[in-house]
Amino acid sequence: MRVLRALAVPLALVVMIGLAGVALGRVYADGLLSQLVLGAAVGSVGVSMATRRLPSWLVAPLSVLALAGYAAGTLWLTARRADLPGGFGTVAVDAVRNGIPRLLTALIPVEPTPDTVIVPVVAAWLAGLAGAEVGIRAARVLLGLTAPVALYAGALYVVGPNATPVLWLTVAFAAAAAVALAAGGRPGRTPLTDTAETGAGLTPAVRAALRLRTAASTALGLAVVVGLAAALAPMVARRVDTTPVDPRRYVQPPQVDSLDENPLIRISGWALNPDQVLFEATTSRSGAPGDQAPPADPSEDTGPGDGNGDDDGSDDGDPADAEDGAGEPEEDAPDPAGPAGVRIRLAVLNDYDGVTWKVGATYRNAGRVLPAPDRAPDTAVERIEQEITIRDLTGRLLPAVPTPREVTGSRVAYDQDSGTLIRPEGLAEGLRYTVVSEREQPDHNLLPAATVPFGDEVARFLRVEPGAPEQVQRLAEQLAEENGAPYARAVAVEAFLAEHYRLVADAPSGHAYPNLAFFLFGPPNGGGQRGTSEQFAAAFAVLGRMMGLPTRVVVGFQAPAGTGPVRGADALAWPEVLFDGLGWVPFNPLPLPNTQPRPVEQDFRPEPENPTPPPEEASQTPEAPTEPTPQPAAAPRPGGGPGAPVLVGGSGGALLLVVAGLALVVVGLRRAQRRRRLAEGSPAQRIAGAWREVTDALRLAGHPVPAHLAATEVAAHARASLAGTSDPGGSDSGAAAPGRRHRRGRSDAGPPPLRRAVPPVDDLAELVNLAAFAPGQATEEQARRAAELAVAYADGLRANRPWWRRVLWSLHPGPLRWRD
Repeated sequence: MRVLRALAVPLALVVMIGLAGVALGRVYADGLLSQLVLGAAVGSVGVSMATRRLPSWLVAPLSVLALAGYAAGTLWLTARRADLPGGFGTVAVDAVRNGIPRLLTALIPVEPTPDTVIVPVVAAWLAGLAGAEVGIRAARVLLGLTAPVALYAGALYVVGPNATPVLWLTVAFAAAAAVALAAGGRPGRTPLTDTAETGAGLTPAVRAALRLRTAASTALGLAVVVGLAAALAPMVARRVDTTPVDPRRYVQPPQVDSLDENPLIRISGWALNPDQVLFEATTSRSGAPGDQAPPADPSEDTGPGDGNGDDDGSDDGDPADAEDGAGEPEEDAPDPAGPAGVRIRLAVLNDYDGVTWKVGATYRNAGRVLPAPDRAPDTAVERIEQEITIRDLTGRLLPAVPTPREVTGSRVAYDQDSGTLIRPEGLAEGLRYTVVSEREQPDHNLLPAATVPFGDEVARFLRVEPGAPEQVQRLAEQLAEENGAPYARAVAVEAFLAEHYRLVADAPSGHAYPNLAFFLFGPPNGGGQRGTSEQFAAAFAVLGRMMGLPTRVVVGFQAPAGTGPVRGADALAWPEVLFDGLGWVPFNPLPLPNTQPRPVEQDFRPEPENPTPPPEEASQTPEAPTEPTPQPAAAPRPGGGPGAPVLVGGSGGALLLVVAGLALVVVGLRRAQRRRRLAEGSPAQRIAGAWREVTDALRLAGHPVPAHLAATEVAAHARASLAGTSDPGGSDSGAAAPGRRHRRGRSDAGPPPLRRAVPPVDDLAELVNLAAFAPGQATEEQARRAAELAVAYADGLRANRPWWRRVLWSLHPGPLRWRD
């Protein structure tokens, strides 16, 4: 029994320190840290117990020597396990120097490496030494337990909100402390305590006084504990639902300079030095074939969007075009990473402020194994291994195929949101490292019907800063005008850029709003309408955001198949669009080689200088009848004829006849247009025509449909228009580009509330989606139903206008010239 009591305090100390290691190990990738901390506890307490008969001044030096040996073994084990480059001395010095900041900036789950385990191991050893010396040698158990308690509290603080609470750890820790306190002082009895317990040599009065003092001390201690519990319990209870403070926010993670924050500006420099060897790469692949990245060589096609649209090279986005495959992904899309090699990513640029694209990443120190990205369980992936040797590439960004899972040969920091890697020390010529990546293979067949996410999670990918050129906004509205589905909008932008602009190597760098406006609309003979992949990717991403698509820009390289150098000519940028359930899908807006770009003016409809005012504006400022030009008085004819008055009256009557004739022609053409839309063609084409009747009616009523809305969002917009309010963002979209304005500068305010019930168009929106995404499935009955819904909505909307606006409605020539 005496032996058990003698071992109770040392064992309790070991258990308490080991539980602190378990608490901290919850944010580590495996259980190695908990084992190392438990070993440090056993070692430190064991050294103190083995040297308890030596003078106390010798114990600390001996324990520190033992700590040095244990720490060296820990560093060697973890360095070998993580396969770190460099000699043991270099790794050890680096770990000791940078252990604390790297522990607090490490990516969770933390991999046990020398710099992430050295601090917990040393702290555990020192806690065991202090607890054993004070609690066992000096017989001050309560004071000796403060060291493991402080270690446990520090572990909980470092973990913070990055792990879920575990109740059994705290209960076990408190139980071990209670055992130590209950058995405290037994092995180290003094003559006074022996005499007090046995009563030998003491008078009854002295024994009574000792018992009274013991009882008083016990009562006082109990009162203090109860008082503290009563005072602190409410405070602790109020903090139960409070998220713990994360100490990582007080430590600055690894940073990059402006060159690495916006590597897009380096594209033009690399293009001007096409033979410069940036790095050498050896790649090998296994898993599902294929690559969704767009080809670097413009001669190759792309997977998720061929840049053509219709067979004739145009993509007007009409839902009826779904019948002939407009905007559909190719069934046998070529593998852009096949003969040409594999796409290696350098950085992902998420944020755009109207001047520059930026990475906007938070890098965390990472070990050899990187955390798995969030993806659907059934997503196909391809495993790609790369061995990269740096040559002339500078900066901190590490090239790697997305998405990296293992990195050996270099210490790295990692941004988990974008998958971007950096080497905090910077790149150096001759640096060799190996990356194992898992490249996702999204199902292209799901793209035409895929939606895009919206909300706070993707707000950064939808943000459009104020100050965008008006021409760029009009181009985005035009491209989205007839492309309701997100994928169709992306393909429309891709095709427009690929067909109208020239890819050159000597274009100056720049992707701010003025640069993009010059690239899109500048005179071809003055340097406009030509650029590097920088301008193509940046223009696609900005136009996509204006159309409600979450986009980003990626900078990378097209590495050769097998082994070979990656040169400046292999650098390029490409845009990506985020789709629900499919992730980031790249597009290729680059033109095909040896193709003559079409003039932009041929397909871009600029805003007329003096646009025809909409019916509401025309009603507010009615035009005065055209006065005939006064003619000089004619000389009186012999015989006294009617003269000038007859001539003027004849001219005015002819003018009235011309105006009436034009009005009849417009009315006849409008009726023929409606008949052609609703009664001619296949069921899908007639459903699309019915949809045009609705959008034209909304435009005539003063509620034009914003170009970025999908069919269901247009239906919500139509419902809002019934109450006389305009909802340009769509009640359900949440993805409208900030700063968007209606065409021709129209106000968002609508007409007065409608006086008559008008049927909604939700059923028609469903038929439009059916015709667009299920070619050949629309029936005659559905086409007739679509025509009835469209006519009822348009006629009802017109009937709610004043009589003179109804007249203007019928005579307005706009639907004849609006894009059909």
